[in-house]
Amino acid sequence: MGLDVAGRGHALLGWLLRPASRGWRAVSLAVVLGICVSTSLRENWGSDNAFVVGAADTLLAGGSPYEDKRFLYLPSAVLVAVPQALLPTGVLRWVLPVGMSALLVFGWWCALRLFSVPRGSRFAWVGFAALAIGFKPYVNLVLIGNWTAVSAAALPAALLLAHRRRWAAAGVVVGLAIAAKPMLVPVGLLFLLARQWRGLAAAVLVPAAMSLVGALLMPSPSLFFTKTLPFLLQGQDAYALPWDASPIAVLPRLSVPAPVAVAVAGALAAAGLWAARRRWLRPDDGDGALRLVETACMVMLAAFLVSRPSFDHYLLVVLPLLLASLVRPASASRSPWFWAAVVPQVIGMPWNWFFVSERRAFKDCFTLCVLAVTLMRGCAVRGRGSLGDERTAGAVCAPGSAGESAQAGSRPAF
Repeated sequence: MGLDVAGRGHALLGWLLRPASRGWRAVSLAVVLGICVSTSLRENWGSDNAFVVGAADTLLAGGSPYEDKRFLYLPSAVLVAVPQALLPTGVLRWVLPVGMSALLVFGWWCALRLFSVPRGSRFAWVGFAALAIGFKPYVNLVLIGNWTAVSAAALPAALLLAHRRRWAAAGVVVGLAIAAKPMLVPVGLLFLLARQWRGLAAAVLVPAAMSLVGALLMPSPSLFFTKTLPFLLQGQDAYALPWDASPIAVLPRLSVPAPVAVAVAGALAAAGLWAARRRWLRPDDGDGALRLVETACMVMLAAFLVSRPSFDHYLLVVLPLLLASLVRPASASRSPWFWAAVVPQVIGMPWNWFFVSERRAFKDCFTLCVLAVTLMRGCAVRGRGSLGDERTAGAVCAPGSAGESAQAGSRPAF
């Protein structure tokens, strides 16, 4: 399945890496904008974003954002939400879906640049349109306006900076994302493995400083520790349970004792962290991008296995990176098990009663667990792919190569 400029490579991937015509670009753009427009016209648009905007409204009115138990973020998130609170609802209705999509597009673009995929390629344009129109968590995320989109944009951007040896800047990006939503906290382990102390300090100090400012501007910031944090650590309440894909939440719904569910999830997460460390310590046959991506994604998936709650749109933090890594013959995303995990999330798949409505979390848990185990295996096994294949892949996708030269002069994909 390796790429090959001389004609031995995978025909479909070769086709995807060629420049996208204006027609493909127009169709891809229409797909994304169509999702944004249809989202804006729905009555339940921005339901998750409303909790954060409501917290900002409360702050502007002189109250404590943590009076609402659904506001689960750091004090810094209120500062980020204030500009939205100042916008009229009619404007926000149209701006929010576009903003969510723009963040996801940016994350996809950074993921592609990590692997030197041409920006004007069919892979860039058609790949994102396929993700948008076919992947249920994408549509859910744009609809509810969850701030997971910030992390989905920040992680690829941080890894791209780290790949260019700008670890301090990568730490700032991670820190800003944590300030908005503390989802990327586990990525601190990547800085530890890489022994990049300046980057780690930035990832810690940026949200800490912003949270301190936010806490000073609000009454009763201690409610975060006495009310919000306990509510979050116990997995919220029955409201979140139907969508909670964590094995800790799903297995008891299948009559597995809660202690056993915790033990299973904990063991999987521990195995994931072990695999992440093993992947980082294994020399990379290529330019190091695949090692960065698989280590970071493994750390995040390990965290999702034990976090409460763990929703389907969390997958968008790692999936674009793993999909972009398809251009490397040694990537875990070339495993059939990767696709076995992803296919259940395709819109329109005819699942039976067991995977619909209030049982949707069963399907999401399946995807999370299979994806995590697939990546664990990929991280732990040595020698996947040959040095020659990696170098060939780099030659095809590297800047200035034939693939990118063919579309030189075209406008950026996004």
